[in-house]
Amino acid sequence: MPTLDDYKGQTPAWCPGCGNFGILNAFKNAVVDLGLEPYQFTIVSGIGQAGKFPHYLKCNTFNGLHGRTLPVATGMKLSNHKMPVIVFTGDGDCYGEGGNHLLHAMRRNINVKLFVHDNQIYGLTKGQPSPTSMEGMITKNQPFGVFSEQLNPVALAVALDCSFVARGFAGDMGQLKELMKAAIMHKGFSLVDIFQPCVTFNKINTFEWYRQRVYPIEPEYNPGDRAEAFRKALEWGDRIPAGILYRNVRPVLEERIPMIKEAPLVQQTFDISKLEATLKEFY
Repeated sequence: MPTLDDYKGQTPAWCPGCGNFGILNAFKNAVVDLGLEPYQFTIVSGIGQAGKFPHYLKCNTFNGLHGRTLPVATGMKLSNHKMPVIVFTGDGDCYGEGGNHLLHAMRRNINVKLFVHDNQIYGLTKGQPSPTSMEGMITKNQPFGVFSEQLNPVALAVALDCSFVARGFAGDMGQLKELMKAAIMHKGFSLVDIFQPCVTFNKINTFEWYRQRVYPIEPEYNPGDRAEAFRKALEWGDRIPAGILYRNVRPVLEERIPMIKEAPLVQQTFDISKLEATLKEFY
């Protein structure tokens, strides 16, 4: 069985007190609880403070381009759909540059797990507003406040019938660990939007700000009720729900592709004669 020591990576370079530490600790405890060894899964990350996440672990890692984590993760999953593929990205990386890829990953229902570090700001590039920055928020390059309406990623995901939609908070590592375990075990595309306070560039959405508002979703709540899930996802302000908002079961992309339905692509034999026959068509 794996232990937390098995996942010890480089020393994190995040700011002291950063919400990313809570996400890192919750994830390490989640994979240890699930009995996953570091070699048994792959993490794909993009650019930003969240993109550094896999460097602080011991695991298979691929750092992609800004906003392009999901295309890489999709390619990996189609090449070897037996290996768990987990994506760590930020709100700017995923909801900004990568927004189009997110829509189609949910639509296809590729069996990839997406964990978004949502600090409502661009941390690595020093404080520009992200798609989830609240309207009116003053930043370094928005001195008159953010004019764009705030993106609600979980409401968007429910509207697109995403297979698994959850929201967590880096200040509640116990709940976050369980959400990560549930997302990894779920069969289908899973989005976990994680409130991750940025102690340097976001002085509004602090740990205290979230603790005054975030509450765990009631045990009697039914995440299978899509209409209720959408109502719950729209809840924002004095009370913000955290937990599994929506969950459904539908075929994953890998099961609908005949060539890989029986065996992963990496395990299939390569017959060069078929390639030669194809090339002859161009002579």
